[in-house]
Amino acid sequence: MRIVRLAVAALCLLASAGCQTDEPAFLEVQPAEVLWERAQGQLEGISVLGLFDWVDTDEAVETLQAIIDNYPYSDYAIRAELAIADAYFDNGQYEEALTYYRDFDELHPGHEKVSFTLWRAALCHNEQVLDPGRDQSATRNALKFLDRLLIEHPRSEYGVEAEALWRTLQTTLAESVQAIADFYYSREEYEAAAERYRALLDEYPGLGLDAAVLYRLGECYAALRRQDEADRIFRTLVAHYGESEYAFRARRELTTDLP
Repeated sequence: MRIVRLAVAALCLLASAGCQTDEPAFLEVQPAEVLWERAQGQLEGISVLGLFDWVDTDEAVETLQAIIDNYPYSDYAIRAELAIADAYFDNGQYEEALTYYRDFDELHPGHEKVSFTLWRAALCHNEQVLDPGRDQSATRNALKFLDRLLIEHPRSEYGVEAEALWRTLQTTLAESVQAIADFYYSREEYEAAAERYRALLDEYPGLGLDAAVLYRLGECYAALRRQDEADRIFRTLVAHYGESEYAFRARRELTTDLP
């Protein structure tokens, strides 16, 4: 009887295996356009109590990534790459968004959306910019993308905004250098302070800091008993920024009368 039972069990296993062969061995990948439409719906989100739309970013990215993985040479794959970057950006995941924007620029250098990805990459770094007294790596990285955008795509629709942001970030860098210079000045380390004030004038002119920096530089030279250089700086300040408060101070500091 034991042998009979084993034989029956074996037959049942074979029958079961035979039935399973009728099922597909893997799930069929849907067409790229179907996946794209699904992703668009996922990115639209779900209305929550009629107050706001909630988007499952991870779910949408998974669908878009399926397009890239299964249809890498299609136009939908290019659109999916950009859509993933935008989804992360809109969700405040700037490091993840930056990766896709940077990759898009490298993979599709001649694409019409490159100027947009450069602008968005700059914005990703800008979201991580710290106060002038702290590390300015993000500021410098944002400026690199802005420089590329303004030089390589001078007629870009993002040009006006890019120039405004460029000036803001340059001012942030300048204020960072100024804070260091002021620190040395407060400690009466005038040579170190003067070096940084000179760097400010050379590297960050025209940002609205020139008059204050010139005055401090003149004060440094005066403290170092380099009065001729101090007078030259004060005269320059009066000549170019005559209506500023620093020009009035400079006049009082001059050891020789103005002509």
